[in-house]
Amino acid sequence: MTGARERTPREGGQDAGAGTLRHAFRAMGGPCEVRLQADDPALAARAARAAEAEVRRLEARFSRYRADSIASRINRSAGSGTAIEVDAETAALIDYAQTAWVQSEGLFDITSGVLRRVWDFHAARVPSQAEIAPVLALVGWQQVRWRRPWLSLPVAGMELDFGGYVKEYAADRAAAAARTAGACHGFVELGGDIALVGPHADGAPWRIGIRHPREPARAAAELRLARGAVASSGDYERCFEQGGRRYSHLLDPRSGWPVQGGLAAASVVAGQCLVAGTATTIAMLKGAGDGLRWLQALGLPYLAVDHHGTPHPGGGWTAAPGADPPCEDYPFVWRGDEARCLP
Repeated sequence: MTGARERTPREGGQDAGAGTLRHAFRAMGGPCEVRLQADDPALAARAARAAEAEVRRLEARFSRYRADSIASRINRSAGSGTAIEVDAETAALIDYAQTAWVQSEGLFDITSGVLRRVWDFHAARVPSQAEIAPVLALVGWQQVRWRRPWLSLPVAGMELDFGGYVKEYAADRAAAAARTAGACHGFVELGGDIALVGPHADGAPWRIGIRHPREPARAAAELRLARGAVASSGDYERCFEQGGRRYSHLLDPRSGWPVQGGLAAASVVAGQCLVAGTATTIAMLKGAGDGLRWLQALGLPYLAVDHHGTPHPGGGWTAAPGADPPCEDYPFVWRGDEARCLP
């Protein structure tokens, strides 16, 4: 969830009579694309514009960089003793974050964004425990007072950061906007997280490259997907090495330090990009062993890669009608010394 997921979507399927529109733009801190297939170019263009408009609407509402966003209004109120009334969409996202916090045993915590004040991954600087401690005191969903629709941050300096999951939510909403506008075939990709509008016009699945966690230019695996969504997370997104130790952007909200000994990357397929993204984030924060057990318990199709480069696939899968998956029950192909079906 945190940071961009880089993948190379690749078309698969012969779509006689259907043109492909590729609509690229930048939003939410990264590259975005709406790719649609339709016989009517005007319909495809309208659907792509509708999808982009939905992404920009959500960016305006939940970006912490905009003074007029609901996120900024909430954060400005921290420590004031005043509760903020939020709208139904914001309340639903807060409810979701609270549920994820409970189910992850405190690892998924939207108050933890304040840790960026002491962790500068561009400067590649390791803060001291003395620097982390006062910021860590501002972290902890248990401190938030939330009685829908009223929310209060009791301590000055606390913040809510929707950035860790609103991008995946936006991918879902943008795909829905494209469908409402009449599109039936294509996908929305926001910084590497993908929500499908529908399969190729001939019913074939889309072929999506999953980034190798240690070789950015190489696809570690191929995913064939006709419906739903896929999200990925990896320790490569923002990281640096110092003193033989790797420091990634994956910060444990309980300690304020980057997770050590975790997975190198994880990709999850789900009906919603929001769910897939939350699953990958929690898996990465749990460490390698607990992260794999978490993914297995969810029952969703996943492909995790450990620090040795070993793939760990799991989850059930049923191919969509007309699809041609590499395996009968699983959509991933690992690209190691030779491609093979998993599991």
